[in-house]
Amino acid sequence: MNPRPSTPLLDTVSIPADLRKLAEKDLPQLAAEVRAELIDTVSQTGGHLGAGLGVVELTVALHYVFNTPEDRLIWDVGHQAYPHKILTGRRDRMRTLRQEGGLSGFTKRTESEYDPFGTAHSSTSISAGLGMAVGRDLSGGTNNVIAVIGDGAMSAGMAYEALNNAGALDARLIVILNDNDMSIAPPTGAMSAYLARMASGKTYLGIRDVGKKLTSYLGKTIDRAITRAVEHARGYVTGGTLFEEMGFFHIGPIDGHNLEHLIPVLKNVRDNGHGPVLIHVVTQKGKGYAPAEAAPDKYHGVNRFDVITGAQAKAPANAPSYTKVFGESLVQEGREDDRIVAITAAMPSGTGVDLFAKAFPKRTFDVGIAEQHAVTFAAGLATEGYKPFAALYSTFLQRAYDQVVHDVAIQHLPVRFPIDRAGFVGADGPTHCGAFDTTFLATLPGFVVMAASDEAELRHMVRTAAAYDDGPISFRYPRGNGVGVDLPERGSVLEIGKGRIVREGTKVALLSFGTRLADCLLAAEELGAAGLSTTVADARFAKPLDEDLVRRLARSHEVLLTVEEGAIGGFASHVLQFLAIEGLLDSGLKVRPLVLPDAFTDHAKPEKMIADAGLDAAGIVHAVFTALGRTAQAQRA
Repeated sequence: MNPRPSTPLLDTVSIPADLRKLAEKDLPQLAAEVRAELIDTVSQTGGHLGAGLGVVELTVALHYVFNTPEDRLIWDVGHQAYPHKILTGRRDRMRTLRQEGGLSGFTKRTESEYDPFGTAHSSTSISAGLGMAVGRDLSGGTNNVIAVIGDGAMSAGMAYEALNNAGALDARLIVILNDNDMSIAPPTGAMSAYLARMASGKTYLGIRDVGKKLTSYLGKTIDRAITRAVEHARGYVTGGTLFEEMGFFHIGPIDGHNLEHLIPVLKNVRDNGHGPVLIHVVTQKGKGYAPAEAAPDKYHGVNRFDVITGAQAKAPANAPSYTKVFGESLVQEGREDDRIVAITAAMPSGTGVDLFAKAFPKRTFDVGIAEQHAVTFAAGLATEGYKPFAALYSTFLQRAYDQVVHDVAIQHLPVRFPIDRAGFVGADGPTHCGAFDTTFLATLPGFVVMAASDEAELRHMVRTAAAYDDGPISFRYPRGNGVGVDLPERGSVLEIGKGRIVREGTKVALLSFGTRLADCLLAAEELGAAGLSTTVADARFAKPLDEDLVRRLARSHEVLLTVEEGAIGGFASHVLQFLAIEGLLDSGLKVRPLVLPDAFTDHAKPEKMIADAGLDAAGIVHAVFTALGRTAQAQRA
């Protein structure tokens, strides 16, 4: 066990008001202690590390200069907000991070008054900040609103929609572009810092405002021409022409790790701000921790690790992950058909598309954090005879629902949707829980909606999707490892809309959609031991529904349970709709749909979340006994 770091200065800071009592010369030491505390914390809890290390000085500077929480500070995505949590009254709870009952891995309104907006999905901060700024102005307030957005999040259209609107409104909003990959421009040392101080200072801003007033007397056309000429000229010197064209005053780039550079600029903007301002800050992901600096991708999100060596704890070897099975299966199909292309929205390794990219780099497209574009881009590829696999997390697919409906489903285009992280995701909590994909896809006419019950079924569904050309098709699978079944050398093409019987019985029928099948089989064993002969079926398809299978189960069993790791309105709703129309509910059949709770579930271990939802074997047995009126047995289950 590594010793706790010594943090004498940080020990005097509980909230930002304490921080603002410090001398400016003490801030570098405070930043160093915050960084040490962050490394120690995440080494014990796991979580996001690299992004937080990169914004330590920026976080200290922001809370030093601005009067938070009255001044609103929004962290885009939120995974870089760990230093912010340490400085805002949550240091004593940091070692509960991402654990049941503990702190969220992102910002969360109900957690702290210093979190004015909950985040976890990217590119929302500028829109939210603009809403807060306009709300402040309507109420006659004077507080500042600051949105910190990473350069990766600037690949999403929503960020530009917000910038465009903010510039048009001329709202008093501060946007800090945290360029942590040097993807826009590097800082240029002392001269860059000098220009940033000058450009953000009262004299320059005053001259700029006087110039605007002067040119306004000359007419709109001349005003616009002169203003654009000045801003273009400034853009050639300091950069930022794009942001200036959108109505923002651009400052930077400046070194985000140099407090002597940061603080004067932030003070100038605080004291002299008129209209929207964008400050371009360059930081280094993983700053201050050698292993994270050397491999920022591997230390973006980490398991528990040894602080001295940087070695991360590894989960015990077991079955392959679903993500890996998908990636390998897609590569296999790609070798057989050169029309297969893969699309990801900034998550190549998270979705397994990185494996396809290694094999077929020219047929792989990472479009950035732009799910809407990803889906319509895939639709365009489909019109040209290609077979696009748009691989997205369940919760990220939500962001592109209009495109799924309008650009894919209505036109009946054969876009394939591999849906990773379907169901509970554990430590990432409600923002990443894949609860709704079956519900929102199965409602669309002509959509084929599948769910893999194990890793072998996933391989079959990859091949089925590759072979299917008659409209859109999706298949969902969870985070984590498979159940350990033998994998076929290559998947088989499944018959569309046909499930399978896995175990035969006569009294109780368990109809599973997705990876709850293993628990259904365990429940069937327990029910059998209690004298209840149990059938277990794998539905495979929510749409088109296997009506023959459902009809057979309903007619030959006393109890029918549907089991799915998805929200109300999904697979069970389609089964109940069919049973009602067929009149199969009139025969005394006891039907019970087991679904996720109608709530946003906080982070915990996945197995605990599944048990609490009643979707494990014990929960299924309990539901059967309850349906049969066997109260005593239900209580023991």
